[in-house]
Amino acid sequence: MSGIVFFATEHHDAVVEFYTEVVGASVWLEQPDCTILKYDNLLVGFCARDETDDCGTVTFVADSRAGVNAMHERVGDAAREEPHLNEKYDIYQFFASDPDGRTVEFQSFEHAVDEV
Repeated sequence: MSGIVFFATEHHDAVVEFYTEVVGASVWLEQPDCTILKYDNLLVGFCARDETDDCGTVTFVADSRAGVNAMHERVGDAAREEPHLNEKYDIYQFFASDPDGRTVEFQSFEHAVDEV
């Protein structure tokens, strides 16, 4: 069994373009007003609506700090901060915003973790 997280979006096309063209996700399924994207083992759907769901955080996990740094370069002005070590969670991370203003996190774990 697997799962999908869905978000309502006021800027469907711009959001899908951000996650596919900038982040590197692929379109997994197109529905009449929803696009489901896949990035590694993450499935996330964005559905065209009159209001945006901007609660929560969409997190992408890289294998290393180098992957986080590369994504920081890719997202450019969408980044809210520089990549940094978060000692509390033992991760290397930064936050960005997608075209709806939704929080997007890019991180790597400092120590190996078991695969999901």
